[in-house]
Amino acid sequence: MLNVTAPDTATLVPSPDVEQAEAAIVEHYPRLVRLAYLVLPPALGRNRRVLTAHSLVQRALPRGRRDAAAAVRGGVPGQRGGEGEAGYAYVRLRVLRAALEAGVPLTFRALPRRAQLPPLLPQVWGLRLFPRAGGAEELALDQWLATLDGAGRAACVLRALERLPEPEVLRVLDEAGVADPAAAVAESGDPAHDSLFASPEFDPCVLQARPTDLLRRRRLVRAGLAAGAALAVCGALLALPGGGWGADGAAAPPYSRNAAAEQALDPGKLLRAAPALWRTSSRTGFSAWPARGDRADDTGLLRRALAVWARPGASVVVSATPGTPSGPPMGPAQLLFAGAVDQAVVVLLYDGLRVVRYAEPLAGTTGAALDFARTDGASADTATALVLSRVDGNVRYLTAPWVTGAALRDLLKPGEAAVALKPAPDGVTPPVPSPAPAGSCTGWNALALTGDGATRLITDLGELTPARLTSGAPGAERDVTEAAELGDWSRIACLLPSVRSHGVRTVNAWTYAKQPLPEGDGTATWLCTRAETWQGSADRVQAQFLAPGAPLAAQAARSEGSPACGPREPRVLAGVLWKSRAGQWYVLAAGSAQFASLSVSGGGVSGSANGNRLAVKAPAGAQVDLSGKLTDGTKAGALR
Repeated sequence: MLNVTAPDTATLVPSPDVEQAEAAIVEHYPRLVRLAYLVLPPALGRNRRVLTAHSLVQRALPRGRRDAAAAVRGGVPGQRGGEGEAGYAYVRLRVLRAALEAGVPLTFRALPRRAQLPPLLPQVWGLRLFPRAGGAEELALDQWLATLDGAGRAACVLRALERLPEPEVLRVLDEAGVADPAAAVAESGDPAHDSLFASPEFDPCVLQARPTDLLRRRRLVRAGLAAGAALAVCGALLALPGGGWGADGAAAPPYSRNAAAEQALDPGKLLRAAPALWRTSSRTGFSAWPARGDRADDTGLLRRALAVWARPGASVVVSATPGTPSGPPMGPAQLLFAGAVDQAVVVLLYDGLRVVRYAEPLAGTTGAALDFARTDGASADTATALVLSRVDGNVRYLTAPWVTGAALRDLLKPGEAAVALKPAPDGVTPPVPSPAPAGSCTGWNALALTGDGATRLITDLGELTPARLTSGAPGAERDVTEAAELGDWSRIACLLPSVRSHGVRTVNAWTYAKQPLPEGDGTATWLCTRAETWQGSADRVQAQFLAPGAPLAAQAARSEGSPACGPREPRVLAGVLWKSRAGQWYVLAAGSAQFASLSVSGGGVSGSANGNRLAVKAPAGAQVDLSGKLTDGTKAGALR
């Protein structure tokens, strides 16, 4: 496999999600706790500093994905490195801010922040904990740190413990909310003593234990028991009828009593589009679909579907495509379909952001399924069908009201004509075989849907929403109808399982280069496929190499979240290690038309070429670095 590397450029690392932040905390926990311990004011005492340092690091975990994804003061700073470094930088900034807040004196004019109060967790009852004692140098350093303010201690720690250069220290202090970072750095002292910061004297993870004041503790226990008895008596009196707080205090009525919630759970409030609305609507998406199905007026069924959506029980199997929230509706949803399909009763609902499928057994009263799929921004091109059911390796679709014809096509057999299908009057198709049902790739079925002046090709990728297949350069994608485009798809369709169940909206195949092979072995084709997701932040890109005579394409490179092959970066560069018919190995590379020259080095291989194609002899198994220069003179790396 060819190992290609992009030029070493600084990139803006996005804010990490909650899993990345948790991994950073677990991996660097001792380092983060030491940082918090050193920045906290020594006036707290060593026992409280230890517990507070552990508490601040454990609370640095974001509350959820939205909290982690929201950048603090513009986001995690741009830096070199991957997701692990971004996660560590994010939690380090949160720990640093909390430690600085803990040193702010309490006042009566403002409510205290959580970091200023004694930690709720962790707690150790009956013991006092403090780090192991160091020598005279550590004692002198601790006394000197006590003379600094929080910003000065933070500057010392970032320089000595984190090994950050001065410009980086200034930037981190500024993002942490320090009013004068330059003054804090100037106050941070002599770097000659930086090695002492790694001493066990300042390690709150290696601790000694001593008992607390035993007599005082006994008195507090007795006082606590007396106070608990008094509170129990007062609570019983307040709970008596006619006065006092109820079980929920001053809270509003339960959620199901809320007016908006009642409307969301009322089947009589469901929205239903007019049957011909799609003909005049300015937006041709799921909002223009009429309510269809033989159970569209079954109030009991619709009530169960809405109730399960709002409160799925333990027996309900819930699934959601990546990036799709699975919470209850915010108000009355729109009914798309309700009817019997195969051995189940299916209800499809739409709330403007998501399509939700509820399914229950046709016979029996146990078990139900609830599926969520994000569909915001859907148009006539991406709202052509929804998956109703998958049974015994077959799938049924509900087609859009503007679909006038449907046909089944095997992508691996581009020369064969598509088999016409006859959907029912309510738009439900006959059962058709799923793509590669047994995990093999002897066939890959797609559905050609005709309507609204176009024929669109869709395929099932394990989602509630099928993916649309297109061809063409970024920004000029078109429906797959030409024989050459079908021929290209026949050789790359078996790579589609790599994007299955990732919330894919469209998959585009772009032939970006043709390359004559060395030694007269024919002409190879380079393609780039881009699977765009509904959430828009996890698009998957693959570069494929089509050797002449080979039945299937070979994957040359892949990336997730890359803008390559898309409208934001309509270019790509990739390479492979290829063996000629005579047995000679070559490094082959090709870029899109924006590349003016290519070069390869490493692994005993060195070479360059003008233009967007390159072929250099190489030893078997060579690992090389590939790069290119664009027509405007800037450097660009290979897809990876």
